[in-house]
Amino acid sequence: MVTGRHFAILALLIPCALAVQVRGANPGPSAITEQQRGEAVFLDALSIPCPGEVFVALNKACRPNWATLVTPATAPVTTDRSQLALVVGVLAANGYIAVEAQDGQQVRNVGREIMAVAKALGVSQSLMGRGNSLMEFAENNAWEALADELEATENEVKATMVEQKDRNLVVLTSAAAWVMGLKISTGVVQGSDTLQGLEIIRQPDLAKKLASQLGSLPPRIREGALVVAVRQALESAATLLATRGLSPEQERGNLKKINDECSVVVKGILTSSTVASPTPATSLPSPASTNHASSNAVTPVKP
Repeated sequence: MVTGRHFAILALLIPCALAVQVRGANPGPSAITEQQRGEAVFLDALSIPCPGEVFVALNKACRPNWATLVTPATAPVTTDRSQLALVVGVLAANGYIAVEAQDGQQVRNVGREIMAVAKALGVSQSLMGRGNSLMEFAENNAWEALADELEATENEVKATMVEQKDRNLVVLTSAAAWVMGLKISTGVVQGSDTLQGLEIIRQPDLAKKLASQLGSLPPRIREGALVVAVRQALESAATLLATRGLSPEQERGNLKKINDECSVVVKGILTSSTVASPTPATSLPSPASTNHASSNAVTPVKP
């Protein structure tokens, strides 16, 4: 079935596909330009499923207590556009969790926060209707429509980024959404007596793909502390999720490690900052080197 979220993706893909056809009309090989490479990365990011789809599958497999996984949707104060793009991804994932929990108030909170971040990014003008729809669906408990509208809102933020030649920020948004998705989903499966849902979240190629996309970003973006941390968390998750033939205890240990690392990264993304440009990569500890206790709750630093 084609839902609202699929229409949103198709609307973004069609113009790019037409552009590819026009370029293909000229015979003979030609070197790929930086712009074409950026477009390819952007299209690749769009082909990535949203964390909400994994949450839906988990809900069918092991019925998590979503209400306990809902976290405050407070965006940080920052002027770093890369961080703001990462925040959009985390907020969107928070929204999908709130939808699974059928928490209308939290969905409204997420909608307001996404609008605020979109405004800070300068991409809010076309989103006012989306924000109103989120509020309306939440008021009427239209959960399936709400999930579609939430993803459409996320995609519209991405589309506007592209229009403003901020295509690279789309990759950051997708990567951050999956780090938040991994944080939640690994906590859910780890807490199951029989590791129910493990095969649903075992998607090492996806994590590897996202990490690769981050590595293809311009140096001024990919060398930022938060981006480095996101990439390291995804690379670690890809390695751990790809390992098979383990005992349940070893699997649980790997899930805890992914959960710990992603929790550290999400907390960093939601931490307020006044830094206007990417900070040196050494300023944020590598998630793999931390030994924080596993937690499904994030306490953002409030402005």
